[in-house]
Amino acid sequence: MSAPTLVLDPSTTDPDAELWFVEPAGFLPLPLEALLPEPCSPAADALRSAAAPLLAAAPDEASRGRLVAAFATGQQLLAALREAGTVHCSIGLHRDDVADVAAVSGPVPLFSLFTISWRETATAPRGVTAARAVTAGEGHSGVEFAELSCGPAAFSESASVPGAGSGLPQSPLLQLHAHLPHPDCGRLAVLTLTTTAPARRDEYRAILRLIAGSVSFKSPSQV
Repeated sequence: MSAPTLVLDPSTTDPDAELWFVEPAGFLPLPLEALLPEPCSPAADALRSAAAPLLAAAPDEASRGRLVAAFATGQQLLAALREAGTVHCSIGLHRDDVADVAAVSGPVPLFSLFTISWRETATAPRGVTAARAVTAGEGHSGVEFAELSCGPAAFSESASVPGAGSGLPQSPLLQLHAHLPHPDCGRLAVLTLTTTAPARRDEYRAILRLIAGSVSFKSPSQV
C-alpha cells in the first residue's frame, strides 16, 4: 500500500502563525476574519456579496429576516469567542454510527464545536502551568496529564448548560479541554471540543487527544 498523500495548507508558511495542528475528517474551519470584518472594509463588502445569493434564494421577506437574524446571532457568538482569545474555530459533523444507536434508528448526525484559544499565564515551567490549568479553578473532572510531542499537557472535561440569553438550545454541553503550555513559558494554548452528546464522551475525548497529539509550536517547514 502506498503512503497517503499529505497536502499542506498555505497557513503552514504563515510567518505570524504560532501553532500548527491537524484536524481529522468531519471538521469545517470557520474563517473568523472573513465572518467578522471591519465595517466599511473590503472584507465587509466581500461578505455581503457572498451572502447575497443566499438571501436572494429565500422564498419571502420573513425568511430573509430569519436568515439575517440567525447570521447576526452567529456573528455575536464568534465575536465573543474572539474577544476571549479564540484564534481558531471549527464545526464538527459526524455520524453516530455506534451499534446501540444505529440499531434503533440508524446513524444520526452529531454536532460539535472545536476551538483554540490563547491565555496569558504567570511565567513557570511548562509542567507546572499545565497542572495549574486544571487545579486553579473548579469544575474540571476527568483530569489526565500527558507528555505529547509538543511538550507537557493536561486534559480535563467540564459540563454546563448554555445561558438563557445565549440563543442556544438549553441542552447539556460536554466540554473537553487540552491545555498545552507554550515553550515561552508565559502562555497557554487551550484546545476545547464542545458537544451536546455527552454519551459519546470517550469518542470525543479520543478525537481531542488525536488533535492535541498533532500540535506543534514549530512550523512544519522547519521540522
